[in-house]
Amino acid sequence: MIKGKAAHRWGIFLSLVANAVWGAAALYWMETKPVAPIDVLAHRATWTLPAALLVLVFAGRLVSTLAFLGNWKVLRVMGLAAFLISINWGVFLYAVTTGRATEASLGYFLLPILTVFAGVIIFRERPSVPQRIAIGMAISGIAIQVVAEGGIPIVSLALAISFALYSVIRKQVSVDAMEGLFLESLFLMPAGLAWLMIHQWAGLGQFGLKTDFFLLFAGAFTAIPLLTHITASRLLPLSTVGLLSYIGPTLQLLVAQTLLGESITLMTFMSFVFVWCGLGFIIQDNIRSYRKIRKAGMQ
Repeated sequence: MIKGKAAHRWGIFLSLVANAVWGAAALYWMETKPVAPIDVLAHRATWTLPAALLVLVFAGRLVSTLAFLGNWKVLRVMGLAAFLISINWGVFLYAVTTGRATEASLGYFLLPILTVFAGVIIFRERPSVPQRIAIGMAISGIAIQVVAEGGIPIVSLALAISFALYSVIRKQVSVDAMEGLFLESLFLMPAGLAWLMIHQWAGLGQFGLKTDFFLLFAGAFTAIPLLTHITASRLLPLSTVGLLSYIGPTLQLLVAQTLLGESITLMTFMSFVFVWCGLGFIIQDNIRSYRKIRKAGMQ
């Protein structure tokens, strides 16, 4: 087991890898065009299971993970989690392949704030003053988007809400991320495979070897950053992991505005500014809480 400064450096590296992959995800999924987003989602649902299975076998955790199959509470929760994550995957695929990657990045910037909001609504948690300010800033940012676009930012909210609810659901069971991905894939693969068979393998073998590669490795692309993120979380303080997680949506925005050639209006930029300010309050509150916990542990 790596310890000390080496563990910290290794954890930082792995976290950067995970967030870099997530941040550049739009570039990966763009390579699946002209396959329709719903077909790409079916491929991702299908090929994630064997990828997760290989990781669990390599880690020697397959037997312990299969033990969850006898726990109906876990299976019910993971079935609902699978439904929510499939919505998240589908909306993101639609966004990045239809010129709306900027909206997708806004959704992931909103996620930490909506997670706090979900805790207040569902778990009756009492938000701190910085958290209340952050929620207000997020609402203001969304309101600006409504005015700018003449409607609700559906892509951004769908991504943020689906993943926030997914996180809430996953809190109900003691299943880590890799075990969870495997169990969720058990629910998703039958639907994905059925879709592929009904639709003549949904683009596979129709648009060249390069497109086939990106479709077949969709599962590995899903599992690899998750695995590196899990490892980093075990090597670093959660506060550090939380701060590094903002690299992902930042890269998504940069990719959308540069490599994908999307544009951003002044009003949309202002909505980002409000959300970023809200995130600043969340980050400050998290750092303060971490310092209190650390100080209490030293006494």
